[in-house]
Amino acid sequence: MELTAIAFDFGTKSIGCAVGQSITGTAQGLPAFKAQDGVPDWNAIERVIKEWRPDIVVVGLPLNMDGTEQMLTLRAKKFAARLHGRFGVKVQLQDERLTTTQARAEIFERGGFKALQKGKIDSISACLILESWFEENG
Repeated sequence: MELTAIAFDFGTKSIGCAVGQSITGTAQGLPAFKAQDGVPDWNAIERVIKEWRPDIVVVGLPLNMDGTEQMLTLRAKKFAARLHGRFGVKVQLQDERLTTTQARAEIFERGGFKALQKGKIDSISACLILESWFEENG
């Protein structure tokens, strides 16, 4: 069964976003959303959800390297709960421990230091979160 999925890389200033299909297992970055202390423009998020009509939404779960929770972990969980409550979409959390580092390395390979803009990193992180979710749930 083919699924359309949207992933979010939650941050307090910027929320990365990506969309993908389970049939290919790949994701493409969408523009990141600006956030004010973790509060996104819910109307902009609603537009993306209405446009793509995802079967599932995956939210990256930021954990410390030893697997323990941090302040941002609870905020990401709250964001995931709000997505579900607001839009009635199925939401799953995905461990994102290595995705930001991986995203930085990937952007650097593609375009060098100039390519390391925050919004791009967040959206590539969202792609990596989604692709790792596809791998585990394929």
